[in-house]
Amino acid sequence: LLLACLTIFLATAVNAQTGYQVGDLASDFNLKNVDGKNVSLASHKNAKGYIVVFTCNTCPVSKAYEARVEALNKTYASKGYPVVAVNTHDPVASPGDTYEKMQERAKEKGFSFAYLLDPNHTYTKKYGAQRTPHVFVLQKTAKGNEVAYVGAIDNDQQEANAQRDNYVQNAVNHLLKGEKPSVASTKAIGCTIKWKKEVSK
Repeated sequence: LLLACLTIFLATAVNAQTGYQVGDLASDFNLKNVDGKNVSLASHKNAKGYIVVFTCNTCPVSKAYEARVEALNKTYASKGYPVVAVNTHDPVASPGDTYEKMQERAKEKGFSFAYLLDPNHTYTKKYGAQRTPHVFVLQKTAKGNEVAYVGAIDNDQQEANAQRDNYVQNAVNHLLKGEKPSVASTKAIGCTIKWKKEVSK
């Protein structure tokens, strides 16, 4: 019984750590953008790193953060840290997250960043995104794209706290100074991801 409990505990612990952690090297991707062209991290030739945001059209929390994600891109893309957003949701499970709806949302909100479709959750799973929005700040190094920060954009979902901790902004500011982020990991708060249903054989 003790062995069985230990096995369950270890399996749960491993599951909780699925995806990239700070210090890991993140893989590139090549996904369809809302403009019809495929985009990869390597497409941003002059980037020093990336703000990768796993998000969607329909989650109220993601919607609440859209302007802040846009502001991050406006502030940091020119400094070498562009935003690259990835829609995590299966459009069958969440009809408001079809590619066409993504295009509509990007146009309506005037997104200046790439907004990519991850149709089979390949990179959502690989990165370990659990919520929308879930952010991975990557730094380009000689070894590859190293994860420097993982978690929430800030701790003020409702934009009600003037003293909020701007986790992503602070992390990128540290990286631009050649420093490690003072806070490298937080808990992403948002909606659960709408996964594609397994097709039974």
